[in-house]
Amino acid sequence: MSGSDGKGMNEPVEKPRGEVTMEAEGRLVVRVRLPLPAPARPRLLLQLRPKKGKPEKTGRCVELEPAGQDLWQAVLEAAPALEEGRWDAYVVGAPGEERTPLLPGLRDLRTLVSGGDDGRGAPVAVRIPYATKDGRLAVRAWWRTLHAEAGRIALTDDSMTVTARLFGARLEEGAAASLSRRGKNAEVREIALRAAAGRDFSFTVDYKELVPEGGGPGAGEAPVIWDVHVRPATGAPRIRVARLLDDIADRKAVFVYPAAVIGRVSARPYYTLDNDLSVEVAPRSAR
Repeated sequence: MSGSDGKGMNEPVEKPRGEVTMEAEGRLVVRVRLPLPAPARPRLLLQLRPKKGKPEKTGRCVELEPAGQDLWQAVLEAAPALEEGRWDAYVVGAPGEERTPLLPGLRDLRTLVSGGDDGRGAPVAVRIPYATKDGRLAVRAWWRTLHAEAGRIALTDDSMTVTARLFGARLEEGAAASLSRRGKNAEVREIALRAAAGRDFSFTVDYKELVPEGGGPGAGEAPVIWDVHVRPATGAPRIRVARLLDDIADRKAVFVYPAAVIGRVSARPYYTLDNDLSVEVAPRSAR
C-alpha cells in the first residue's frame, strides 16, 4: 500500500521485463528491470514445461546480480546444456515465494544467425529466446547428439531438393535420405544422397513417390505426413533432419512453402513445431 493519500493504490503493477543477449559459445545474458520493491535476493528461474500429464521437473536457477538502478543481470553459461523443450522465464525471491513471469524485452540474437557455419561439433546444443503467444519470455532449447541441419530447399513442380549438413556422424557406404510415413500404415522411402564437401550433402524427393497407392487421401481425409531423416550408413540409426542453427524458435508459421499439385493431391515440405522437416501430402480440396 502507498501513502495515506491513496496515490497509486489502483495503478497496475508493472511486471519485470527481460532483455536477452546471446553471446559466443551459447552463453545467455539476461538483464531484468525489477519494479520496486524488488526481492532481497532475486533469481532468474528457467522452468521446463512438462509434457501433458507429467509432473514439473526442477528448473534451472541463476542468481541475479545488481547491474544498475533497478537493473539486475544473470548469466546462463552454455554448460550444462538445457534439456530439449520450452523453458519459461521467471523471477523468484526466497525459496517458497511466488514466481513472477518475465515479459520479453529486446533480444539480441545476432550470434545465432550463422546457419550452422560456425564450426561447431556434436552434440548440438541450441538455445533461442523468444516471446510466447501469451506475451511471456521463454527459451526454446534443443540437445541432439546426432543432427542433420537443413539448409536451402529448392522446389520444382513435382519435387524438392534439400541441402543439409551432418553433425555427430559421417556419411559412409549406404547413406540415404529416409522418409517415414506417420501412422499405423508405416512405410519408408529411401533416397540416395549426393555427398558434397565436408559434412554437406543433398537429396531430391520426387513427390510422386510419396503418394500412397490409390492416389493418396481423399476429400475430407487427413493428410499423409512423411518425416524426413538421414541414414548415414547401411544399418546406422536414422537422424532427424531439422533447422535449428539460427534465431527462429518456431519455423512452422514463418517458413510456409508452396504446394505442388500431384494428381488429386498436393505435396509440400514444412517444419513441425519442433523445427523438424516433414512433407505433407493432402487432398487438393483441403487447400
